[in-house]
Amino acid sequence: MHLAVTLTTAGLLGLLYFILSIRVVQVRGKLKVNLGDGGDDMLLSRIRAHANFAEYVPMLLILMALIELSVEPSLWLWALGATIVVARIAHAVGMARGGGNPFRVIGTMGTWIPLVIASVWAIAVGHGS
Repeated sequence: MHLAVTLTTAGLLGLLYFILSIRVVQVRGKLKVNLGDGGDDMLLSRIRAHANFAEYVPMLLILMALIELSVEPSLWLWALGATIVVARIAHAVGMARGGGNPFRVIGTMGTWIPLVIASVWAIAVGHGS
């Protein structure tokens, strides 16, 4: 298997992670803050959007890859990957807007629900082997 679903999802998420990284660096440069957030709410928000991505996306991609290696790729796996990409974009937009807002909620739920689905799916596939 070539892991087409996981590779496509990872590629798109990699580009998003790069954008999130650049957004942190832009504010760091503007504020001349090398470490931490310098007490700036915008920088803190960008750092947390970047960190939150790094906290969730690797596990999601690992689960997707293991599922894809264990079963034939399906429309369900493509849907899972697409949901994760859209959710992570929504989360980044939500974090940029500050406070509680629909984008952040969609991003969070669109990350958590696929995480639970992929985890249960991986258990089911592993148990069925």
